[in-house]
Amino acid sequence: MNYLPEGVVQQILSQLKNARDVASSTCVSKQWQSCVPYIPSLFFSRAAFDYSPRGNHQRFDYDDTIGRMVEAALRLEELVIYCPFNPSNLGKWLIPQGNTLRVLELRMDGFGDKPGPDGTGTQLDCIHVAKQLEQLKIWGVSLTTAPKWGVLKKLKNLEIVGATLMDGVLEEAVHAFPNLVSLVLLSCDGVGLVKFELEWLERCRLDFLGHGSIALFLSTPRLEELNVQGFSSIWVKPNHRLRTLSIAKTHGRVYNVEMGKLAEVESLYLRGIQWSWGAISSVLQNATDITQLTMKVEFCGNSETLLPFPEVDLVNFFNSHPKLQKFEIHGAMFASLCQKNSLANVNSNFVIPSLEEVSVIVRSPLNAEQKLNTLESLVMHSPKLQKMVIRVSQMKNCNEAADDFFEEVCKFQFMNQRIVCIE
Repeated sequence: MNYLPEGVVQQILSQLKNARDVASSTCVSKQWQSCVPYIPSLFFSRAAFDYSPRGNHQRFDYDDTIGRMVEAALRLEELVIYCPFNPSNLGKWLIPQGNTLRVLELRMDGFGDKPGPDGTGTQLDCIHVAKQLEQLKIWGVSLTTAPKWGVLKKLKNLEIVGATLMDGVLEEAVHAFPNLVSLVLLSCDGVGLVKFELEWLERCRLDFLGHGSIALFLSTPRLEELNVQGFSSIWVKPNHRLRTLSIAKTHGRVYNVEMGKLAEVESLYLRGIQWSWGAISSVLQNATDITQLTMKVEFCGNSETLLPFPEVDLVNFFNSHPKLQKFEIHGAMFASLCQKNSLANVNSNFVIPSLEEVSVIVRSPLNAEQKLNTLESLVMHSPKLQKMVIRVSQMKNCNEAADDFFEEVCKFQFMNQRIVCIE
């Protein structure tokens, strides 16, 4: 390294991010020490200060160390702080780097809505000085008071994880970034309504906690990917460009989904304990050109009573989704395709033109003959079918009927072993 030109050494050291590595580099030589200020990224891991030489605990003043290293950087572009720190000092760290900082990640440990150093606003208000910020990620923040971020036009990616929120505060905070392209809110809690109007948003992932009813309203004309969890009512203005849609709710019910025509959606994922059949049928009827469908909803119904899915005509279903290539169905949806009249319209002219892969979870041996007939119909009328996976490990009724059904499934697999497998 001693024989390399200083510019080459500087370029090599600029790849360092971990704060402990950067600090160690300053002790190697005067040449290395002179290059360290040009390092563009600093990453303070959760265990950045967990160091005790020879077993003796040595106390570090975290904030002073972080402050010295941040202030020493001449053109800091990325700052990641996961170790404990005092949020009141964040402002004096960001101000010198406000014209160069592009990426900021913070682990707040429940702080964020406390008053700032001057006793006004919040501890996060100081982020507004980073005018060049393009990506902001905050963990474990409390947002019960809207931070005064002004308008940060260059910020394209926002991610908030584990936030405690208040109605209206989240909307005000997010709208400080009018040019957002990607929005991720994970494990957030405390709101009953989430409403965004973002013209440039393309990717959106929202994961909200709580057993109550949460409503979602989106007006996002460029939206291509939407992944939501925890909402009971979902309304998306129909002028979207959705290509991938995933809706899930592990507690409570999904009552209503209104998105208009889903003409460009290719991948559709529906998951949850209970959905209203109106919400399910609305999504399926509007997404006629999907190529991939995953249906893992246990029950339907609009009340506390858990109801099975109504009967679904197999021919009408696949005629309505002619481009479907990959189909993964849970026991409830599969059972709805195996009712008395589900196969009434199946004849020699019926073809499932695009289906290549099917995955079925069978939860009960009830209507065993109908289920076998449905499986046979899927194989017989799908000329492009390459693989069918039948999962029976969660069979609820462990009795002779289940044994007989499993024996018939094994025979079916043996007759179609090139395509069918059992898991």
